[in-house]
Parts: sequence; C-alpha cells; structure tokens
Amino acid sequence: MTEKFFKDLPTGDQHLKEERLSGEDIYDGIFLKMKRDQVGLPNGKQAIREYLTHPGAVAILAILDDGRVLMERQYRYPIAKACLEIPAGKLEPGEDRLLCAQRELEEETGYRATSWSFIRRIHPVISYSTEFIDIYLAEGLVSGKSHLDEEEFLDVFAAPLEQLIEWVEQGEITDVKTTISAYWLDRYRRGLVKPVPLS
Repeated sequence: MTEKFFKDLPTGDQHLKEERLSGEDIYDGIFLKMKRDQVGLPNGKQAIREYLTHPGAVAILAILDDGRVLMERQYRYPIAKACLEIPAGKLEPGEDRLLCAQRELEEETGYRATSWSFIRRIHPVISYSTEFIDIYLAEGLVSGKSHLDEEEFLDVFAAPLEQLIEWVEQGEITDVKTTISAYWLDRYRRGLVKPVPLS
C-alpha cells in the first residue's frame, strides 16, 4: 500500500535531511528546554532551527464496561480554555511508559484497568518540539479514588464515542491526542485496526 502512494518519489530521505552544525541552549525550564541550532540544508545553505525538547508523555483511551470513554475537562492556560481530553500525563525521567499510563489514569480519575494495550505513538507538534505521546487502550476498569497533584484541577466524566466524534467535528474537542484516539476507536470497533496487547 505504501509503495502505491510513494512510487514516484525519490528513494530514501537523504535529499531532505538537515544536519546539525552547531547549537545553543536558549531556555532551561522546569521540564521544557528551548534550543537554537544552526543546520546545513540539502542545497548546501544554512538555516536556524529553534525547538523545544520535551520528555514525552502518555495518553489513555479508557473504556468503561458500557462502552463509554473516560474523559476529563481541564483548563489549559496557554490557550485560556477548559478543554475536553482523554487522561494523559508527562513522563518522569527514566519512567516506564506503561507504568506512567497506569499511574496517570489512577491519579487523575481513580480508575485502574485490568487490561492494557498499546495503540500508537504520535508527535503532536513536529515543527518545533521533540514531544511524543504514546497512547494506550485501558479496559476492564475498576473505580477508586483519584489522587490529583496540588496544582491539578479537573472534572472527570464519561461520554459515548458518538458524542466524542460529534464534539471533534463541531470543534468542541481540538486536542490532538483525543481527536486521534476518537477516530482510532471508531475504526477499532468496526474491526479495521487492532491494538497491541500488553496485559
């Protein structure tokens, strides 16, 4: 299938690759660092690339026994808006990604899952950040008590997939990890894709 779409393109990616020539750290934050690199372009010229390094994150598509999706509503300061999202959180240095997903689900929602699968990795801002998000499918949910961080405030609720897709199409959901997860779940329920079982 891939060959069908790329058959007329040049082979490999060497003709597109940019090489780092030098660089400097221009901001060192709590967990984000901003860098400025001088790069060599494929045509022999040079350019500046500024980007953020990010430790990576996980997101959890958690499904209740009745098929509804576990959701959160959380205020996101950079865009000054309360957003509808699936549970997620950033990785601590050296942290196992699945353990992070399990921790974040329980801390934020109080739920634990008896079945975990891996969906896929996404890169939400490829033009200026190294951030990746590994998305997991959590099923067989068991309710419990949440343990939010002191600086964390959110509402937890559940909604059917059809409602999530409607919110995406109406622009109520603009979060990329949630948008991708909603459409993935729709394809999963139609038997078009499968996750990778982990437990």
